[in-house]
Amino acid sequence: MFKKNKPHKSYYLSTLALAGPIIISQLGHTLVQTADTMIVGHFVGTISLAAVSLTHSVFIVVLVIGIGIAYGLTPLIAQENGKSNYAECAKLLSNSFWINLIAGILLFFTVYYGSMYAVQHAEQDPVVVKEAMPYLFILGLSIIPLMVFNTFKQFAEGLGFTRQAMQITIWGNVLNVIIAIILVKGYLGFPKMGIQGVGIATLIDRIVMMLVMMFYVLRSKYFTRFLTGFSLFSTQLHRVKKILKLGLPVALQYVFEVGAFAAASLIAGKIGAIQQASHQVAITLASMTYMMASGIASAATIKVGNSYGTKNLFRLQKFATVSYHLVLIFMVCTALIFAVFNQYLPYIISQDKAVVVFAAQLLIIAGLFQLFDGTQVVGLGVLRGLNDVNIPTIITFIAYWIIGIPAAYIMGIEWNWGVQGVWYGLTLGLLSSSILLYFRFKYTLNKKIKTLTYS
Repeated sequence: MFKKNKPHKSYYLSTLALAGPIIISQLGHTLVQTADTMIVGHFVGTISLAAVSLTHSVFIVVLVIGIGIAYGLTPLIAQENGKSNYAECAKLLSNSFWINLIAGILLFFTVYYGSMYAVQHAEQDPVVVKEAMPYLFILGLSIIPLMVFNTFKQFAEGLGFTRQAMQITIWGNVLNVIIAIILVKGYLGFPKMGIQGVGIATLIDRIVMMLVMMFYVLRSKYFTRFLTGFSLFSTQLHRVKKILKLGLPVALQYVFEVGAFAAASLIAGKIGAIQQASHQVAITLASMTYMMASGIASAATIKVGNSYGTKNLFRLQKFATVSYHLVLIFMVCTALIFAVFNQYLPYIISQDKAVVVFAAQLLIIAGLFQLFDGTQVVGLGVLRGLNDVNIPTIITFIAYWIIGIPAAYIMGIEWNWGVQGVWYGLTLGLLSSSILLYFRFKYTLNKKIKTLTYS
């Protein structure tokens, strides 16, 4: 019996081994904002915390566009590695570098001209808006080095090297916290900068991470064979299109989901500053556990993509199924933690008792929607490994913007259920996405199996 189950067990272990560092690395993106929120919540005040919530709700949309574009490289690298086509990996990296650099610059201007306008005309508390504007500008600048960092991070992860980005992210977050506290509190002779200090710390952190990740990939002996013929100044239009064909739909998927949460924050802001701050506290905690699911989804993309490249149908199906099993286990555990400790967890972010009361109620709802959030993101990850991104993009739009956000507005505002109603609407959107993506996964998998079998 043991020998029979051992191969099956190895799929779980190898997926976990790959997903673990990715989870920690992906947590880095969230932990930067989590650390910013905690520092502001403890050292500055509730109005500033609401300003951080408003800024993050707008900036996160721009951030995930960049992450999605950069992510287009990962399944392509996994597939080419599966084919032992190392020269193509080098060419994909150089093309991805320029795509991400240009995208980073364009996204900064999107923040400068678009996001700032949105903040000023979103019917939010004027005091909150005044605090948010300088912070948003500095975060906009940080998107440029972050995009370059993601170029080399996604390249390494596509080849299965995940620990290095994890280590760089951990130390980057330590640096971010130290600098943020110094600038916010005015230590070492610096003036007290409030939330602007938090933004400057994030910018410095992302520049350092970019430089270290570039140096590691370009100098490490592990990547020598994958960089044969590599040149930063080598670009080809057909490879640019190939990367963007995957990256842009992934970016839209992120935008539809994260944009829905941003819209929910704005709806919460219509209810009141306390409710908006409590939304930020709860969503910050929930987003950390979501990164576990996101890491498993990334591992699923790499494993499924590599199996698809080698046309190993059995291995492909195993990794897809195992990824669903793992995410359900993780999300059930975190849901139980939220349910049991909902009265205490909000104090990690804020000491305002009014904020904590609302946030504790939201964490109960978060425990439920995590199950749906986890399965839907793994569904997206598996489908990306199969190069299926267009229909899933449409599914995410329908789930969040046709179902989720209208329901959140109706329940929260029209039915006067408050911020809890907003979260019930989000849960409905996640449930819809989870179900639709699972059926899409089953359909696409069967279609790919038939294609590979009879080709």
